[in-house]
Amino acid sequence: MVEFGIFVLMAQRGYHQRPDQILHNAVEQTVHADQAGFDTAWYAEHHFSNYCLCPSPLMMVAHCAPLTRRIRLGSAVCVLPLYHPARLMAEAGFADVVSNGRLEFGIGAGYQDFEFERFGVKLSDASEIFSEFLDVIQLGMRDKIFSYDGKHLRFPPTAIAMRSQQQPIPPLWLATGNPKVQARAIREGHNLFVTALLNGPDKLKAMREGLLAVAAAEGRTLDNTKVALLRNAFASDRESEVNDFVASAIYQRRISESLRDRRAQSDDGYMIREDVRPTDPTVEELRANLPVGNVEQVIERMVNEIRILKPSHVALQTQLGDFDQATMLRQIELWGTRIIPAIRKELGAEMPATKIPAMA
Repeated sequence: MVEFGIFVLMAQRGYHQRPDQILHNAVEQTVHADQAGFDTAWYAEHHFSNYCLCPSPLMMVAHCAPLTRRIRLGSAVCVLPLYHPARLMAEAGFADVVSNGRLEFGIGAGYQDFEFERFGVKLSDASEIFSEFLDVIQLGMRDKIFSYDGKHLRFPPTAIAMRSQQQPIPPLWLATGNPKVQARAIREGHNLFVTALLNGPDKLKAMREGLLAVAAAEGRTLDNTKVALLRNAFASDRESEVNDFVASAIYQRRISESLRDRRAQSDDGYMIREDVRPTDPTVEELRANLPVGNVEQVIERMVNEIRILKPSHVALQTQLGDFDQATMLRQIELWGTRIIPAIRKELGAEMPATKIPAMA
């Protein structure tokens, strides 16, 4: 059975949105997703701009834990090179304990030089740092006493006091499009978090073929690897609502690409300017690419996408820019009551959820 989650970015499109409102909206969406039967709520991490106001996914997990009953709570992702792994391991253990073993621990290498520069970390070192930190996380959360001697990190015999409830460690998700990191995830028994951005089924097909090739190079299959797909999807009979959602997705992508490509501009040093580019996709193109439209269209497209990529989990992005909160809460309920059950019924036994230990 395919699992479904929500992915909350906590963006601030303008000063008409107060940070406290954005935080409260994220929490409210999590509570609604729990009540609607979603499997997981995921929280992003970014810093120093309006692209994302969440500085710590693990703090969101700890905050939302007592407000929810059964939904799992995940980081998507903790940007590993911006942490000291000793603190991160202890905080992950804390989040897992206070959530009663509901943490999904997502990590990534990061991509925004804007953030790295302000943390005093070179983006060019991110891959190396990520690899070492991943070594340390597995040692420190698995073993009572661990030590490590690497290029970027050195630990004498050390113990992490606050240990996770899930043993040996919470499920570990690596968010990456890098084939080398994907190979490590497959080899070591971790889970993968991927995105097709705003592209359509052809991109999903290419992603599936790429993952199969990576697994084959390791002498393995994907049968024991959980893959989560981050996706923009929205269902409504109101054309205006669908178009508003798609327009918000275009806005978010513009800001993300500006930060990734080191061309972000701001008039006040904080709010990233929304520069229109000739290469921007149109609303019409995205309506053709994405699972958006009326309920029947969304179910059909989502089923097709799942059959192509074969993910174990689909994370639906909820908080896009300044998209209307009341509309989004209704959307979460609609997915829980109608769309997800219909997708699962249509897929039947085609897509059994992969269940594997977090560690190889």
